[in-house]
Amino acid sequence: MQLSLTDRTVLVTGGGSGIGKGVAAAVAASGGNAMLVGRNADRLAGAADEIRAAGGAGSVLYEPADVTNEDEVARVVDAATAWTGRLHGVVHCAGGSETIGPITQVDSDAWRRTVDLNVNGTMYVLKHSAREMVKAGGGSFVGISSIAASNTHRWFGAYGVSKSAVDHLMQLAADELGSSWVRVNCLRPGLIRTDLVAAVLQSPEVSGDYASCTPLPRPGEVEDVANAAVFLLSDAASYITGQVINVDG
Repeated sequence: MQLSLTDRTVLVTGGGSGIGKGVAAAVAASGGNAMLVGRNADRLAGAADEIRAAGGAGSVLYEPADVTNEDEVARVVDAATAWTGRLHGVVHCAGGSETIGPITQVDSDAWRRTVDLNVNGTMYVLKHSAREMVKAGGGSFVGISSIAASNTHRWFGAYGVSKSAVDHLMQLAADELGSSWVRVNCLRPGLIRTDLVAAVLQSPEVSGDYASCTPLPRPGEVEDVANAAVFLLSDAASYITGQVINVDG
C-alpha cells in the first residue's frame, strides 16, 4: 500500500523543528503541499529550504504565527486555504511545557502558559481549520498528544494534564465533526529523538532505562510519528476517526 497526499494541502504547526518538521517533510515526500507554521520565522525558513532540498513532489510554504493567538491562527488557516484553494488536513504539532517540578512548587504563571499553549492553542487551530474542512466537504485533523497524557510522569504535571485535555478534545471533535466527513485522530508519541531531547538521550542511563521499559528497545525517531500522521491524513485511514494512537515502542 502506497500512501499518497498528491495535490492535498496540509497545515503543520510547530513545523520549524522536531516532529513538526518531520511531518512536513513526510507530507511533501508523499506529494502533498505543506504549510509550515511556527513562531520563529528564521527556523521556519530553514526547515522549508531543507524540505525543498530533499526533492519531494509536494510544495512547501511557511507562515509565522503563535498558536496561542487566535487572530494569528485564523490568518494562517486562511493563508493555507487560499494557497491552493482548499485545506485538506492539519497536523497540530505545536506544544510543550514551560514548567517542570513538583506540584507543590509549580509556578502558576508557567502552568497557565503551558495550558494556554497545549489546550487553547489546539482548540484555536482545530476551530478555524475544521470550519474550512467542513465547508470543503471533509478532511483530516491529527493532534499530537503524549504518553504523558495517559501515564503519570513526576514533575510534568502541567504537560501531562494539558495533553490529557488534548486527547479528550480530539475525541470530542471526532464525534461532532464526523457527519461532515472531517476525521479527527490523535497521536501519543513516546520518547522521540529530537533536538529537544538529544541531551537526555546522550545519557546511557536514561536511554538504557527507557529501552528496558519498552517492547521495542530503542527511542523513537521523528519519522515514526511522521509516518503515522501521513497514514491518518491519507485515504488509507478513511474509516478511522476518534482514535488516540500511541507511537511509543
